[in-house]
Amino acid sequence: MNLLSSRAGRLFPVLLFLLCLLSPLFSQEIGEPEEDPLNEEVLLMEDAEGITVTGSPETTQQMKVLTKEDIEKVHAPDLATLLQETLGLGIARFGPYGNQTDITMRGFDSERIAFLIDGVPVNSPMSGDFDISMIDLNTVERIEVVYGGSDSKYNVTGALGGLINIITVKKQEPGLRIGGSLSNTAALPGPYYERSGTKADPAWQDLADTQNVALSLGLGLQSLSISANIFANRAENHFLFTDSNKKVRRKDHNEVWDAGASASLVRDIGDYAKVILKGDFYYGDKNIPTSGFSSVAQKQNDFSTRQNLMLDMPRAFRDELSTEASLTHALHTLDYGSASRHRQHTITGINRWGWYPLDKLTLRLGGDYRYSYLDSTDIGRHDRHDGGLYLTAEYQPVKQFLVIPSVKAVFSGGAAAALVPVPKLGLVWSPSDSLTIKNNYFRSFKLPDFEDLYWVGGGMYGNPDLKPEDGWGADLGAAYEFHERLSLEASGFVQWTADSIHWYSSSGTWRPENVGEAIFFGLDSRLGFRLPFSPGPFAEIGLSVSYQFLLSYLLSYGYTYASDKRIPYMPLHRAGLSLSLPWNAGSPEHRGSLVISGHYEGPRFADTANLTTLTSYVLLNATVNQALNKHLGAFVSFRNILNQSYESFNDYYMPGLTITLGIGMNLSFPRESPIKTADDPEG
Repeated sequence: MNLLSSRAGRLFPVLLFLLCLLSPLFSQEIGEPEEDPLNEEVLLMEDAEGITVTGSPETTQQMKVLTKEDIEKVHAPDLATLLQETLGLGIARFGPYGNQTDITMRGFDSERIAFLIDGVPVNSPMSGDFDISMIDLNTVERIEVVYGGSDSKYNVTGALGGLINIITVKKQEPGLRIGGSLSNTAALPGPYYERSGTKADPAWQDLADTQNVALSLGLGLQSLSISANIFANRAENHFLFTDSNKKVRRKDHNEVWDAGASASLVRDIGDYAKVILKGDFYYGDKNIPTSGFSSVAQKQNDFSTRQNLMLDMPRAFRDELSTEASLTHALHTLDYGSASRHRQHTITGINRWGWYPLDKLTLRLGGDYRYSYLDSTDIGRHDRHDGGLYLTAEYQPVKQFLVIPSVKAVFSGGAAAALVPVPKLGLVWSPSDSLTIKNNYFRSFKLPDFEDLYWVGGGMYGNPDLKPEDGWGADLGAAYEFHERLSLEASGFVQWTADSIHWYSSSGTWRPENVGEAIFFGLDSRLGFRLPFSPGPFAEIGLSVSYQFLLSYLLSYGYTYASDKRIPYMPLHRAGLSLSLPWNAGSPEHRGSLVISGHYEGPRFADTANLTTLTSYVLLNATVNQALNKHLGAFVSFRNILNQSYESFNDYYMPGLTITLGIGMNLSFPRESPIKTADDPEG
């Protein structure tokens, strides 16, 4: 009885919050969709780019957006490859498809980057990161990347290095659409040395190393749209690499099979409001190898499912009010055999309000709440309440100047816990239509994860007395655009972090402590250019060049500035190149494109003592897309054309040249007028 009373006491704040969260939904009458008079202020983006709860439409931070067209032209095998080839982000991965991958932004790893799906945070409460291999790029409509700490666009916690919002929901146009794709990735075969030292002949089966199949369906009705997607991958992950002894080896024991599905429903209700229901699941059967050429591999089974209910009301009862809300349940299981199993449940609620009291002033307020429950063989059973409340003002005294002060009060451990203020001040100055200058000052803040707090086993012990990670930062950026042909963007930043959590060994026992302190100085720049003419069969040629500079100082473990120690896996220099060559071939039905990308990653250290150095590498990739007719298209992608043997993470080698050949189908049955349904007043 005491146990039930205790759990009921913990769940009462959850139920109370959810009741307040959903009250606007039940007070709204269902009716005909009307033309939206507040198009510039709608919080639910509804166009060809997709639909999602978006928070504030304003941001003073550096931000990049990848559209559906950008994603489809690259045909990347996963999200990490896409972000590296298009935006030049850094990645450190333990192998090809399906393996652990770490994305870095402004010197911070995935545990300190906020990942969102359709505006909802999805970082694991157990480990703090997010398994990006669960994302099916065929379902992604748009990706928003916000750089820097203390996010005030979505007002989520833990965005020390930045934020990545993956938008998967789209309102379908009237009619029926059926799509599908099939691809095969071939690894370059060749002679290699087996573990016994015997030289083996080329393994020609590597020409059929990885296959992907995906199917999609979209149905648009008058006030309702439905979409569904399914995908499956078989990745043997066999490839040649050159080890530290300069011998050519063939990677094995890294096979991955996975599959997933998702479905969403968008329903128009009265007074411009919409309700969105979405569900998805993912299953992966993976062999995770140890480093180098070891034959030891661990079996890993992943299962994840997520259900999401979203509400958007751009006109909430009054013309000067708007609101959006979401309620999400997620289950994620990780099994490494019967000896190591982990079950994570999370319930996340978000409610945001916009109030427009004056022409020059907008107030945005709201909050988020997450209940996390973990049942783990290595961590035990633990739960936690966390979230926060925020208030943001957008004041525009003159047309060219915008001031956005914001503060979020973050709590953890229950409603009675102390609130930690996380302030931010953002400034935007537009002296001309071509030039925009942005400036930010912010505090960054991140709560410890369950692994850091409670892990027990294998000579590793968590620390329940850990403090949250904390820090301060500032950035100054400018963006210039000339007649939509030339664009130049640069952002300089400095960020200091303290109480960062790191595991270290003492007398053979590993334990995390708040020993991490570091400071980062950086520059992120990008130049884009479009030719003002169309040579030959080409349409509009686009060229983009990016450069990132990051000077980091590790100030932990007794190190000082004079020690000159760098943060592991953070290179001093990183550069990227992207060239797009589209053509029409005499008819829109036979259009195509050539996309070339290059990525340079400078030398990196693999440890805090800076004793192990990973050499620099250059990746050159190319993708050719060609429409065969109105409904069919084909593509071929060449990755690592230079066939470099390189390590993304220490002693985990990456594939050489791979070639992916694929074909896609898109059948469309549009309707000139909306389809009438039984619940339509005119149907």
